[in-house]
Amino acid sequence: MITPLDPVIAEIIPLLPLRDPATMTPQSARDALRALAAARAAIPPPAVRSANDTRVQGAAGPLAARVYRNADGKSPTVVFFHGGGWVAGDLETHDRQARLLAIETGAVVISVDYRRPPETRFPGAFEDAFAAVKDIVGRIAEFGGDAARVGVAGDSAGGNLAAASAIACRDAGIRLAAQLLVYPVTDVAGNYADREQNARFPSRVENAEGYFLSRAVMQWFAGHYLSHTGQGTDWRVSPLRAKNLAGLAPAIVCTAWFDPLRDEGKAYADALAAAGVATKYYEGAGLIHGYFGLGEASETARREAQRARADFKALLEGGA
Repeated sequence: MITPLDPVIAEIIPLLPLRDPATMTPQSARDALRALAAARAAIPPPAVRSANDTRVQGAAGPLAARVYRNADGKSPTVVFFHGGGWVAGDLETHDRQARLLAIETGAVVISVDYRRPPETRFPGAFEDAFAAVKDIVGRIAEFGGDAARVGVAGDSAGGNLAAASAIACRDAGIRLAAQLLVYPVTDVAGNYADREQNARFPSRVENAEGYFLSRAVMQWFAGHYLSHTGQGTDWRVSPLRAKNLAGLAPAIVCTAWFDPLRDEGKAYADALAAAGVATKYYEGAGLIHGYFGLGEASETARREAQRARADFKALLEGGA
């Protein structure tokens, strides 16, 4: 029995941005996500002990970042990558998500503002993400202070960067404690335009449109991130295509049932488990892409996000 779309979310969908790739530009997409974040200004953001802007090292120079703390003393450290199709998100659009992550995990959370396409195309965002993790691990005393409890997290395109960074960390001998992948992009081969590739993931047909994120918008995002479609088979943008997933950090993988990305996220969770990686998977019954940002309106979204963050906390603490 399929859980129907949460009625609260059904009312919100018509108000959400990034739904018309025919008229969308990188700047309009960025402005729309910023406006959505600004529209919540009347609701105070979740209170943390501190939220301070800083810099971390990217692949080509310093990157803007924000450090969230909600406790004193030694703690886990989480490197967080925002979503927005690689193109549109930033520190402000995902401020509330980063705050909730710090509050509910007890970790120091560093949200990283990686370089975005089309100004910097693939593999720029991936290279920045991996460089940021390496820099933060190398300066762990400035953050949580415990090199044994470092995790990566991200939503959508940020989940893609977290997943790819986790693979790169394993290959570089950097041991992560956990990864939280929230409705991640895991297979961009074919740029969401190739019928044969899309047929591998039924959710790309079932949820092609009508539920906020559409397949056409994913095609638009991929077209801006990649210089040519041939790059889509590279594991750094399609971690599902990595030759070996063994030895990766334990993972929490969340999808949304009414999301074109659902089945590639599920496929990645299955591939991790098949490779011997401790993996928990949540299908996001009744929910849409982006539900981690809808918890203030939808109780269903809030509970599902809290459950995932609680599991992530347990992994970071070595309790799962």
